[in-house]
Amino acid sequence: MNVSDVICFDILVSAMKAENQSFGTDFLLVGLFQYGRTNSLLFVVVATIFTVALTGNIMLIHLIRLDTRLHTPMYFLLSQLSIIDLMYISTTVPKMAVNFLSQSKTITFMGCEIQTYVFLALGGTEALLLGFMSYDRYVAICHPLHYPILMSKKICCLMVACAWASGSINAFIHTMYVFQLPFCRSRLINHFFCEIPALLSLVCQDISHYEYTVLLSGLIILLLPFLAILASYARVLIVVFQMSLGKGQAKAVSTCSSHLMVASLFYATTLATYTKPHSLRSPTRDKVVAVFYTIITPLLNPFIYSLRNKEVTGAMRRLLG
Repeated sequence: MNVSDVICFDILVSAMKAENQSFGTDFLLVGLFQYGRTNSLLFVVVATIFTVALTGNIMLIHLIRLDTRLHTPMYFLLSQLSIIDLMYISTTVPKMAVNFLSQSKTITFMGCEIQTYVFLALGGTEALLLGFMSYDRYVAICHPLHYPILMSKKICCLMVACAWASGSINAFIHTMYVFQLPFCRSRLINHFFCEIPALLSLVCQDISHYEYTVLLSGLIILLLPFLAILASYARVLIVVFQMSLGKGQAKAVSTCSSHLMVASLFYATTLATYTKPHSLRSPTRDKVVAVFYTIITPLLNPFIYSLRNKEVTGAMRRLLG
């Protein structure tokens, strides 16, 4: 090989690298199942789930806004959770459903980056918000006399602002870092949406140090709030079972158990995804687990909180006359 051939080869390699980093390069989403044809049945199923989740969360937000009896810190935080779930499921499911009917399952570089950021921001915000909701129940049951002070309107707004800001900043840092990495392998994402663990498998440089950063973020954003929830409800249950039997005890147990069900499902699945080393990952298992925190949790949240809550069902009856 002469000098001119070497120079031409170097130019070609440089051009390929530049193309790889181009914002115009699309990614290809494999989807929930690996098949090359459209599937109308799956589209109908996913679209139905999406519609039910959307309706449930919108109704809950609407009820809390209209009924003055629900204008309390607990329901203010619950309305924020429904807003997050509304946006959360809208970030991934519409694209997933459309891909069931489309032969082209591509997503642009910029579209993938936006989806990753929004998904991470909403997920981090929800993780922190669930922790604040457990603190609300802890104060209400264990320190009822101090509740108006410890859960004032100003403190509630501060909690919500803190959750949104922390989730957004965390998502911005990770998204900016991941999308400046060289994706010099296949552009085929073995997932049904753009998620950081799936994107990292396309990166062709050593990312072991960054994986420690993801693990650290997961422990702070996910594990710490979950441990706080478990500690809060352990204390709540002790106090509740020391109370005499009655409606107050049943109401407290019902409220806390419904919150704990939602929290356990959300934290267990997200921790399984974001704290696992890359070498132990299975794309198929990751996609199944992701279904729980991207689709099932936003679907169940409004119904668990409404059907198991007499105040919400009462508000619904009053609204319906």
